[in-house]
Amino acid sequence: MDAQKAPRATTNRSTTPRSDSFKDYISSRWADRDEVMPAAREEAAYAAARRARLSELHRGERLVVPAGRAKVRSNDCDYPFRAHSAFAHLTGWGSATVPGSVLVLEPTDEGHDATLYFRASAGRESDEFYADPEIGEFWTGPRPSLAQVGADLALATRELAELDAVVASSSAATLVLREADPELTARVDAVVAAAADASGLAGTDADETSVDVDVLARDASELRLVKDAWEVAQMRQAVAVTGRGFSDVIADFEDIVAHPRGERLVEGTFNRRARADGNTVGYDTIAAAGDHACVLHWTRNDGPVADGDLILIDAGIELDSLYTADITRTLPVSGRFSDVQRLVYEAVLEAADAAFAIVRPGIAFREIHAAAMQVIAERTAEWGFLPVSAEESLEPDHQYHRRYMVHGTSHHLGMDVHDCAAARRDLYLDGVLEPGMVFTIEPGLYFQPDDLTVPEEFRGIGVRIEDDILVTADGAENLSVGIPRTVADVEAWIARP
Repeated sequence: MDAQKAPRATTNRSTTPRSDSFKDYISSRWADRDEVMPAAREEAAYAAARRARLSELHRGERLVVPAGRAKVRSNDCDYPFRAHSAFAHLTGWGSATVPGSVLVLEPTDEGHDATLYFRASAGRESDEFYADPEIGEFWTGPRPSLAQVGADLALATRELAELDAVVASSSAATLVLREADPELTARVDAVVAAAADASGLAGTDADETSVDVDVLARDASELRLVKDAWEVAQMRQAVAVTGRGFSDVIADFEDIVAHPRGERLVEGTFNRRARADGNTVGYDTIAAAGDHACVLHWTRNDGPVADGDLILIDAGIELDSLYTADITRTLPVSGRFSDVQRLVYEAVLEAADAAFAIVRPGIAFREIHAAAMQVIAERTAEWGFLPVSAEESLEPDHQYHRRYMVHGTSHHLGMDVHDCAAARRDLYLDGVLEPGMVFTIEPGLYFQPDDLTVPEEFRGIGVRIEDDILVTADGAENLSVGIPRTVADVEAWIARP
């Protein structure tokens, strides 16, 4: 495969001139560009340290970490490109990553040498810059040079076309981040399999390790379980701009309530802040008013927002570094909670606070969920919704209270909204908290509009409160505590002029 060739063409409708005179003319009389060499970005040193940690795990193995390719949305229109999180974590390139780029860690006696392969500009002597709508400079803007990216990331860089030779020399000791670029993975697999056949290793454990198990996805996920100082600073910034997005929504409540699809206006207002202060949203915004709040992943956002309703907004802004916040607030549209809404809200807040109170290094991650569920069981039993006591409901064989909160209480957070997802269970759900871990605490109560186990006045109420938590040396910090969360603070927030 020609690594430089764009995978899609539009020859059936192209009107681009092809005459030699046009090519000569459009390729000439361009002013010289000064190639500005950036200083290495702050994250470069942190990314190098992450690569060193991965290197220690895989001595003697070639590691291939693709950024991934653009994905088609419709015909020749792509979704906005976002690099695979493992690639971004190990390079620090973030939202500026060129699609199709690949990081290769080549084994040495001392560890690994890292090289970044990407498609640099072909220059104006080529017809790429004006005739290629996928990657041409006239169409998508200029790409940086190898030298510029190398200086920016403090990495060795090479043309993407040179990757073919690397793939062709792959052996049974080559690991590829399999999910990021299936086409590249298939090429590596074919070469590795041929090498195994030639050496008589086909069907051995080495072959199974490189092909059947995404070892790099696992190890890259586990590298992100504990955030370094730069990552923690990014998480603080993501939370701060996300808070501004929530305030923007509140400021637009009058227009939102007036529109028949007010949930869409909530989404649009928040997305505007995401694009202004960050890269984009970290995930599809949930703007769930009324009984839509009982749908855990409501992203259609096509309903009205009415006075008297609660609106559950689950949203986060992703920075250019690709780190994202994940915050949920449930707001009374009128500015005041009704008595029943307040009752449910304060029960959820109590569960969130109970979970946060136990967070410290050394406890098991799963204990956070247990602390929140204790409160959820007690309150739903107190209100008469359970067929047994809270104590009985909490027994593993019962769990009646989970009817009203079927999801978990916490997940790790960082570059992915559900970060570190490929980590092993004994390091995640069964893992022990360490300083630098960042995760959510997000209990909720959801009373479906047709749920006959609860009184009518509860039906259609959904409440979730979600905060982003940093484990510290001696406890924990709620990174999002500045975004109003108590009843009094939420009502005062909405009442601001």
